[in-house]
Amino acid sequence: MKIDIGIKEKDRAKIADGLSHLLADTYTLYLKTHNFHWNVKGPMFQTLHLMFETQYNELALAVDDIAERIRTLGFPAPGTYKQFVKLSSIKEEDGVPEAKEMIRLLVEGQEACVRTARSIFPVCDENHDEPTADLLTQRMQVHEKTAWMLRSLLET
Repeated sequence: MKIDIGIKEKDRAKIADGLSHLLADTYTLYLKTHNFHWNVKGPMFQTLHLMFETQYNELALAVDDIAERIRTLGFPAPGTYKQFVKLSSIKEEDGVPEAKEMIRLLVEGQEACVRTARSIFPVCDENHDEPTADLLTQRMQVHEKTAWMLRSLLET
């Protein structure tokens, strides 16, 4: 059945494409955070292990929200590693970094998600897509706050 929500198909496709990049970034950050949760060690182990767990659980819920918005707009959500590698601005890590490097890499990942989300706003605004704009605003708030909390751990 044809979708008639007041946004033309070509514009919904642009929004869905942007959201696909955000989904890939979010999933890649989820995987990186989960990996670091499993592999962190050192004097901050307990703090970071629990913090990373909270963060990857939040990201797991976020990927579902983003994918469902893409589907609501009428397009398939990417869902394979191959697609995520192609779409994501966040790169995987080789090996297991030290705890402080994990924190720095996660700050970078959180900030990358903010930039990706922010890049989608113009097409949302042009097409009065308030539901997607609301989702993006919520994601940006979470990522900015998480980046701040992580960055605070690096202060001396």
